[in-house]
Amino acid sequence: MSKNTFNPFRRLHFYAAWFITPLLLTLTLSGIGFLFYPEVENAIYDHEFFGQSDDKEMQSMDEAIEEIKETYNGFSVSKISMMEEPYNNRVTISNDQGESQYVFLDSNNQIVASQDSKSTYSNFMRTFHSSLLTEHTFVRYLVELTACWAIFLIVSGTYMTFKKKLLQNRSRKNPLRFQKIHALLGLTLAVPLIIIVVTGIPWSVFTGSKVSQFAADHPDWGKTELRYNPPQSDVDEIPWATRSLDQPASEHKGHAGHHSDSSSDDTIDGQKTIEEIITASGENNISRPFSIVFPSDETGVFTVSKGSNTGVTGLDVNPDEETTAYFDQYSGDMIAQIDFEDYGIIGKWFTWGIPLHEGHLFGMANKILNLLVCIAFLAAIAMGFMSWMKRMKPGEAKGPKRINKPWSIGAVATILILGILMPLFGLSVLVIFIVETIIYFTKKTKNAR
Repeated sequence: MSKNTFNPFRRLHFYAAWFITPLLLTLTLSGIGFLFYPEVENAIYDHEFFGQSDDKEMQSMDEAIEEIKETYNGFSVSKISMMEEPYNNRVTISNDQGESQYVFLDSNNQIVASQDSKSTYSNFMRTFHSSLLTEHTFVRYLVELTACWAIFLIVSGTYMTFKKKLLQNRSRKNPLRFQKIHALLGLTLAVPLIIIVVTGIPWSVFTGSKVSQFAADHPDWGKTELRYNPPQSDVDEIPWATRSLDQPASEHKGHAGHHSDSSSDDTIDGQKTIEEIITASGENNISRPFSIVFPSDETGVFTVSKGSNTGVTGLDVNPDEETTAYFDQYSGDMIAQIDFEDYGIIGKWFTWGIPLHEGHLFGMANKILNLLVCIAFLAAIAMGFMSWMKRMKPGEAKGPKRINKPWSIGAVATILILGILMPLFGLSVLVIFIVETIIYFTKKTKNAR
């Protein structure tokens, strides 16, 4: 790289750090809060997760569902999560107003308690982490842009550390000492922090949606055609008296995230009972924990799945245990099944990356490693701020001086590559490049006079 690579990197590094630090702090702290959500929820939801009802009479799951619909008038059942002991089973219900609740059933399938889904600790921290509790698309764009610039901070910081040979300087002056600690932490965090940021892409509103759409358009790369376009139940199984001449098409909602539920209908005539679907799942070697999603319409299917990134305490499995099976809603026969080994490279990347990002891919060690990275990152931010403060004179505040020369090929190439890999970052750099060009030619004109 030529001589004017260091200066634009330093300027971008400095100003980016100042502008995105508030969001970086928010994302890091909320990420720490989300890391341990299973442990937190096990403690604060002890009654819901493990408690027993006063009613000791045993009833079937189907009887429990009818009781739930009577108890929670206006709500319909959309999903049933069959948990491993000692967890209580969880039934997800929703209404036309968009409200959703979790209803917990004990070992006798009696109602223990219910929760508003949006107010649970895990869902609260997830919304806080992804959209600062607003759920607005604009805020999600800002969050993604912050993640993109975080990667640039790592790349530019690594380059400047080696270019300036900062770690070889043995000066004990306070400004340089803080700068050295900042640089050392940055180098140590470079690889794990980039991994954490990149594995958060499935949630991103721009890049994540594009990757997900590419995977859906190219099933060999994603999660197979069946995952994106599930099979349909045999309409010949619908009772003749209730059979429609014009059957509605099933709705299959693709999504970039991993916590979405499509609409469902548990009132279709001739539909198999949940107990029969549970039995059929066991007969096809699908062990707990797993979830059952009702068909969306008369041609829909029962979807039984085991996931590694459900976001539900006690429901996650290892990535290689993931499976999705489709059962005809009238015959109860399994139509198709998709396992982890059937996924393409993008599907496997999502399946491994999300639990790694969330901190439960390899147990408590994953959580502790992510926690240490987050704490070290907070320390690096603090050391960078202290380094800048120590260099400033009282009452003075200024950034790196701009060298009035064109950007080097090396700087432009690096930013161009990052911009292609992270389009939202590229768009923001384009705006900065236009501003820098205007400043450059303005100063050049003044100097020529």
